[in-house]
Amino acid sequence: MINVILSGCNGKMGGVVSETIKHSDGINIVCGVDINPTSKSDYPVFSLPEEFKGEADVIIDFSHPSTLTGLLDYSLRRKMPIVVATTGLAADQISQIKTASKSVPVFFSANMSLGVNLLVDLVMRAAKFLEDSFDIEIIEKHHNQKIDAPSGTALAIADAITEAVSKPCEYVYDRHSVRKKRKRSEIGIHAIRGGTIVGEHSVIFAGMDEIIEIKHQAASKEIFAVGAVRAARFIIGKPPALYDMRDIVNSERS
Repeated sequence: MINVILSGCNGKMGGVVSETIKHSDGINIVCGVDINPTSKSDYPVFSLPEEFKGEADVIIDFSHPSTLTGLLDYSLRRKMPIVVATTGLAADQISQIKTASKSVPVFFSANMSLGVNLLVDLVMRAAKFLEDSFDIEIIEKHHNQKIDAPSGTALAIADAITEAVSKPCEYVYDRHSVRKKRKRSEIGIHAIRGGTIVGEHSVIFAGMDEIIEIKHQAASKEIFAVGAVRAARFIIGKPPALYDMRDIVNSERS
């Protein structure tokens, strides 16, 4: 049995993860951690991870960026793997994650959906093949409550494209202020916010007289919870390193 500490258990995603684990075999939540330590499920909830005195195998974090430092410190002290699924992290916090991964296994992905990360894999292959003759644009759509724009996933897709191609890329977020033709080196990144859109990412490769579009659409938040649980299963027993969904995709392929 895999025993999980769920950080952010009383948030929207925390509730979805709780339900996902409740209906999964071989995995169990031993405690939750939340700024509001009210128990809404059949496990105890603490305001700080240090208050939990039991044993656990892995931390799943769907909380807030402000809690990251404390969770990483706890992970390092307990030598416990951690799955960081919280979004909106600053550059210095990502540096903290990379530093921690030298001592404990850390799983960090901008998007916990296996489908999105398969999209990233396909996009990298397409970008490498098409880079000399196709323009690349990324469009992401999310609900009207999402604060950050563009999404971390859109930026991760752009970074993956940059990694795949042979020439440097320039990210362009807004073209209305500059009247000039786009350069081949540009990757246009566009954010749409409205309604209750869970998440949609499209990558458009526009060439001469043909367009290729690779798209992923999320219908519910459950796919992110399923991905986080899969990541928790994957990371246990791994040596200290920084892992992401591409590692799972590659392991499935092999």
